[in-house]
Amino acid sequence: MTGKVIVFITVGSKKTSLAVIKSLLGKRLAACVNEIPEVNSQYWWKGRIEKSREILLLVKTKKSLVKRIIAEVKKIHPYEVPEIISVEINEGNDAYLEWIEKETKR
Repeated sequence: MTGKVIVFITVGSKKTSLAVIKSLLGKRLAACVNEIPEVNSQYWWKGRIEKSREILLLVKTKKSLVKRIIAEVKKIHPYEVPEIISVEINEGNDAYLEWIEKETKR
């Protein structure tokens, strides 16, 4: 294991996306955030299948920062139950993984 993760966050607007990105990068909780526009989401919500267009954020960071990221995003995010999930990076370009380490909080 590398100790690095990708955190997936979906948001409903460009305004929320920019606020999340600015906060995570500004507080050095993320080394990089990719913004993927116009993700079509379908999901169960309050007993019904819903559809929405969302923006997907891919946050590259350290596993040790995930709880702080969750807390920070929940302060900003307007959803009642925002998607904030992490997946461990098992292997990768050593130089890139070292860069994530260098660019995020200790």
